[in-house]
Amino acid sequence: MLPSRLLTAAILLAMPIAVCAAQSTGSPVFQAPYRAFARSEIGISLSEPSAGFDLEGAYRSGLTNTVDLGFRGGFHSGPGTNGGTDALLGVDLRARVVTHTESFPFDASATLGLGLQSGHGTTIGRLPVGLSMGRRVLIEGSDISLVPYAQPVLTLLFGNGSGTDFSLGFGVDARVTPRLDLRFSAAVGNTSGIGFTAAFLH
Repeated sequence: MLPSRLLTAAILLAMPIAVCAAQSTGSPVFQAPYRAFARSEIGISLSEPSAGFDLEGAYRSGLTNTVDLGFRGGFHSGPGTNGGTDALLGVDLRARVVTHTESFPFDASATLGLGLQSGHGTTIGRLPVGLSMGRRVLIEGSDISLVPYAQPVLTLLFGNGSGTDFSLGFGVDARVTPRLDLRFSAAVGNTSGIGFTAAFLH
């Protein structure tokens, strides 16, 4: 176990390195540091990136107690597609790397994704790497809980895209019932925008 000061320094150093175009499909939809579901979830996301809008569906399932895998699919419509529509496909892996202690108050997970945006004869590939940090907050006298978090992400572009995108995502996940999570996220950086997700938990 790393000493708490060394662990804190390592995370703070990693944050500027891991700052990206939000997740595998480029949408401003981010991930809290841990899962809300017991076995799996199905989600619907509507987001407004820098230009146009995205509509996506997602399925996520646990691989181990600390690792889960998600699949996303949908479409992007707007000026970035010459007024048309692009298909979005992506896969994201999340793995818990830090659990809060008395000396360090946050939970953290590393994230890794692979995604494609394709349409009108062009395909842009994305490989996002990030670090999500936050902590669940219980609302006293209520079954509702909140998870505010920040997720810096670095995205490598390939295919008809090239270079590196940097963004910083912020989000709040609200567990409103044992079966429903409502999530708001926003991004600043190379890709900016807001997103809203409803996730049905199993």
